[in-house]
Amino acid sequence: MTKMPAYLETKSHYQILDGLRGVAALIVVAFHVLETYSGDRFHQIINHGYLAVDFFFLLSGFVVAYAYDDRWGKMTQWDFYKRRLIRLQPMVIMGTIIGAALFYFQASPVFPTISTTPVWQMLLVMVVGFTMLPLPLSMDIRGWQEMNPLDGPAWSLFFEYIANILYALFIRKFSKKLLAVFVILSALLLIQYLLMGPQGDVIGGWSLNALHLHISFARLLYPFFAGVLLCRMGKLIHIKGAFAVCSLLIAIVLAIPRIGGSEHLWMNGLYEAFSIIVVFPLIVAIGAGGNITGKLSMKVCKFFGAISYPLYITHYPLIYLYTGWVAKNKVPMSYGIWFGVLLFVVSIIIAYASLKLYDEPVREWLRKRFLVKRA
Repeated sequence: MTKMPAYLETKSHYQILDGLRGVAALIVVAFHVLETYSGDRFHQIINHGYLAVDFFFLLSGFVVAYAYDDRWGKMTQWDFYKRRLIRLQPMVIMGTIIGAALFYFQASPVFPTISTTPVWQMLLVMVVGFTMLPLPLSMDIRGWQEMNPLDGPAWSLFFEYIANILYALFIRKFSKKLLAVFVILSALLLIQYLLMGPQGDVIGGWSLNALHLHISFARLLYPFFAGVLLCRMGKLIHIKGAFAVCSLLIAIVLAIPRIGGSEHLWMNGLYEAFSIIVVFPLIVAIGAGGNITGKLSMKVCKFFGAISYPLYITHYPLIYLYTGWVAKNKVPMSYGIWFGVLLFVVSIIIAYASLKLYDEPVREWLRKRFLVKRA
């Protein structure tokens, strides 16, 4: 009995896109650190850092289409689901375990239910978190009404899975014209919420209620399937210094202060709609069309790409801990920011260690176990 690959090996990566994913992940960590001192959505220091999630959705759609659009004659839907689960699920489990290990150390006035949560209930939430099933509000153990109270960012992975299922079930079969119509309708859904909704932004998506489900699908459908359409169209932009240009554009989009204030919510909504619908696809088109020539840039993109997902999915339990410490002890920013810098560095170390000591070995074992057929 010999073993044969179930289908083609992983394709070569768009290295600049890998690097840009890392740039966005690093900004997310900085955003969450500084968010501790912001007070409200109107005064956050890296004000639009949350838009990185929408950028991640766009990147994911592009990469999924690139990796799988031409392989459906060589794999089944179940093969596709296995590949996506093997790629994403191990780090979801790791992030949830880290969140469980740090849970009781996070007790503070901003997390009112931690101190009254029994261990058995926390462990039950951890096991449910392993499955990515969203928790109902009645099972919240933190007080923030999150789908995964041990690792908040896991909500976006839940919707990433939904997008992958929609793609595999029927959207992969769409012609370019039909897909374009679907993307346009999704853009209108996003614009409608941003201009007519109650917030003037896309903050939300992590709770299992009507408002957050509206937000999450508005955030998911356009960027993910616009990424698929962008890949199929193949209209890439070729410029010199693409990685630097795209990194700067991402930083600018995510760091721009709130626009319009509480009196003119639509103004900020218009900015976010423009960023998601126009600027993010432009960045991806430039990144996918660019080339890396220098060895240093190559190493940076490879490292950033490698740690991007582990960093995103494991850093937030440390943010809970940091937020609780700042709130409980009324720590001023002038003092606490140094611990925020330390958290930033430790988050990268944990992400890299998780990648090398856990994620890569586990994925390799799962690949050999489930993605190789016997002949």
